Amino acid sequence: MGVVTRRSSMTFFSDPASHYSHRVRIVLAEKGVTVDVIDVDPDHPPEELADLNPYNALPTLVDRDLVLYEPNIMMEYLDERFPHPPLLPVYPVARANSRLMMHRIQKDWCGLVDQILAKPNVKASEAARKELRESLLATAPLFGQMPFFLSEEFSIVDCCMAPILWRLPALGIELPEKQAKPLLQYMERMFQREGFKASLSETEQDIRG
Repeated sequence: MGVVTRRSSMTFFSDPASHYSHRVRIVLAEKGVTVDVIDVDPDHPPEELADLNPYNALPTLVDRDLVLYEPNIMMEYLDERFPHPPLLPVYPVARANSRLMMHRIQKDWCGLVDQILAKPNVKASEAARKELRESLLATAPLFGQMPFFLSEEFSIVDCCMAPILWRLPALGIELPEKQAKPLLQYMERMFQREGFKASLSETEQDIRG
């Protein structure tokens, strides 16, 4: 491993198109963290990234001597490092439920998003697109129960949900207004948040024009 340059500030190596990088950028923005965001082309990563991250992967967060390279670990670290506003509940049961919901988002939706974006073949992409659309519609009523996803307060779960929903046009998914009304209203609330707006890369801004 090469010599790693010691940094005086927090640095975030980000894929400007990735929903995994985006979720961490939302946390950074919501917390108002001063951070150097370095947009990286995942096909041409800088040599420095391989020195920092054994997987040479994105996203990667560097905070002084600490290097993190798993997005959910980054999010929880940032929530503990910068406790206000809190993005995880205080009580153990509620915290466990939030982590479980993050796991379900990963299992149920993130894999489908990745499959669609990877475009291995048209048939596989269409099947993943259909499954994701149907799953979102089935879940839509849940978004009308509380101001945020199953919570009265904006949370780390919303940070995982919002990047996927923002990318629906790029994924070729259109939701019917009547059937998806609670979900569409939730999306509008999320996308109007100052933290969300601040988190968007130029690439992500172009998704919706």
